[in-house]
Amino acid sequence: MAVRDDLSTPGVWYFTDAMSAGEAADTAGFIESLGYSTFWLPDTVGRDPFAHIAWLASQTDTLNYATGIANIFHRHPGPMKQVTNTLAEQTGGRFMLGLGVSHGPMVAGLRGLDYSKPLTQMREYLAAMESQPFRGPEIPDVPIVLAALGPKMLELAGTASDGAHPYWTTPEHTASAREIMGPDALLCVEQKVCLSTDADAARTAAKTAVAIYADLPNYRNNWLRLGFTEDEIQHRDDRFIDAVVVWGDEDRVRAGIQAHYDAGADHVCIQPLSVDGPTTLDRRALEALAPNA
Repeated sequence: MAVRDDLSTPGVWYFTDAMSAGEAADTAGFIESLGYSTFWLPDTVGRDPFAHIAWLASQTDTLNYATGIANIFHRHPGPMKQVTNTLAEQTGGRFMLGLGVSHGPMVAGLRGLDYSKPLTQMREYLAAMESQPFRGPEIPDVPIVLAALGPKMLELAGTASDGAHPYWTTPEHTASAREIMGPDALLCVEQKVCLSTDADAARTAAKTAVAIYADLPNYRNNWLRLGFTEDEIQHRDDRFIDAVVVWGDEDRVRAGIQAHYDAGADHVCIQPLSVDGPTTLDRRALEALAPNA
């Protein structure tokens, strides 16, 4: 079955870089057993996401995989097409490609690559990827979604790819994205959750997560567009934290996830935050929020 057919069922977005390969495979199997449809994996400075997905998919039977997201500046469009089609073929259609432009500090700062005109570069990258040759087994088209936050990237996602994968957003952003992209584009939204009724502990976990991203301009600019102030973001104000991370008991967290579906999302992938620290996978939260629960 193609990954697109399963997207109405929630997924999970999580870093596995702190885990051994065996622990990561066990985590994928656990996620699969709970009925989640898709496991989203990042592309930062840890494991290569494509090699890692190949390993994880070999250890599972029905779980779909997606990159959240693969950085276009790190790979030529030709090899990107090759690895995309290879994974789709060898997983039996259980792969979706998430592409993004990442952030200037990651691309120009860390890798020393040109980050000028990221919107234009994404447009040209998609066209180049489409035109690249591929000699291999015929496979159905692999869905491609873009890490889109601002209006122009969302518009491109709706016209030049299959849809968007917004990260660190709110249901209000989801509603706006749906309006910009139209009714037919895929909208696969990431939502951070913390299953805790301890306000101090939950907000501390949320602030720890925010700290990693707060100075990255694409996220910060999007939060400003959503109506938060520089002061609220910089000082991790409760209004800001409570809007971007859903915390509380199971009913409250489920309601926060459902709000994205009500706003027009096709798929929501949850990223569980643990009150025990950023490298601790909250299995209890995954169990409580599971489609099979």
